[in-house]
Amino acid sequence: MNVVDKVPNLLGFTPEQLTDHLTARGVDVPLDEARRVLAHAISLRPDSTERRRPVRASVLKAVADHTRLERLEVVERVTDPVDNFCKYLLRSPDGALTEAVRIPLHKEGCFTVCLSSQVGCAMGCAFCATGRLGLTRNLQAWEMVSAFKAVRDEAPGRVTGAVFMGQGEPFHNYDEVIQAARVLSNPCGGRIRMENITISTVGLVPQIRRYTREGHRFRLIVSLTSAVAERRRTLLPVAGRFPLTEVADAIREYALSRGERATVAWVVMGGLNTGDDEVAELKRLLSDVPLRINLIDVNESRPDGFVRASDEELSAFRDRLQVLGVPVVRRYSGGRERHAACGMLAATRFGEANSTART
Repeated sequence: MNVVDKVPNLLGFTPEQLTDHLTARGVDVPLDEARRVLAHAISLRPDSTERRRPVRASVLKAVADHTRLERLEVVERVTDPVDNFCKYLLRSPDGALTEAVRIPLHKEGCFTVCLSSQVGCAMGCAFCATGRLGLTRNLQAWEMVSAFKAVRDEAPGRVTGAVFMGQGEPFHNYDEVIQAARVLSNPCGGRIRMENITISTVGLVPQIRRYTREGHRFRLIVSLTSAVAERRRTLLPVAGRFPLTEVADAIREYALSRGERATVAWVVMGGLNTGDDEVAELKRLLSDVPLRINLIDVNESRPDGFVRASDEELSAFRDRLQVLGVPVVRRYSGGRERHAACGMLAATRFGEANSTART
């Protein structure tokens, strides 16, 4: 590890953590000045007209001496001409490539940012482009914050949300993802409300239970995609480690602890996971849990044989799901015209770049 790597990046701190970090090194920095430092570094856009309150030179020197301020480089931007989703290819200082996406919301002038949590992914989900890349390394919290800032600073409006649903399994990088979410939700960080930050998982049961115990107020989505055990193991290899009954129990604990609906995601694949058997098993596993089901179309252009369900098949599936008596929402899959799936843009350059970033 290079010496500079041992110096923490400023973008990965909350104000309280920055104060503690500097105090431990013999520098007394009041919390209000730590807030100003981080506001200047993270929360204020370059074009912001908000007044920038001054910070003492001695504090700036202490920050410069005991932290570093590297940012991800924007390598490429690809905007879909149909829906205006904008995908960013980003390079870390070690050359690793990851992606982020600027997503327009229904409220005009508002956006959310989809963030990656790893360089590649170890989960190997059969229908996922990132899964074919393999895992290179985890992203650090500051890299996720830097990705958010890169996208937000160019947004033609307000960024009001963030979702950890890009490359990687967020709960496979639990501590760094939670730290990034803390920074993004801080008034001196990303200024995103906690309930507007979403973390997705394919069903890592120990981490779901830890998340429940810790009482985080960010939103959680668990990707089920199939409630038929054998089929789910084929589609999501992680299901071989965590049986569906354990995943269901973890979802149940989470929903009860929150006193609200748990959200499950379902990647819909034509002729595969839309039948009566899926509904019957889903009812058996989770009929006593308040749910919200998000249906997501599988990406259309793919080499693995998975195809999108027809409108008729999808409509019939939604009708079958009504037996559960829960909200069923079809989530729009954006950026279809230009590298829609997570990992597709990075995959065009992944091999040579990320081979230098393995740890």
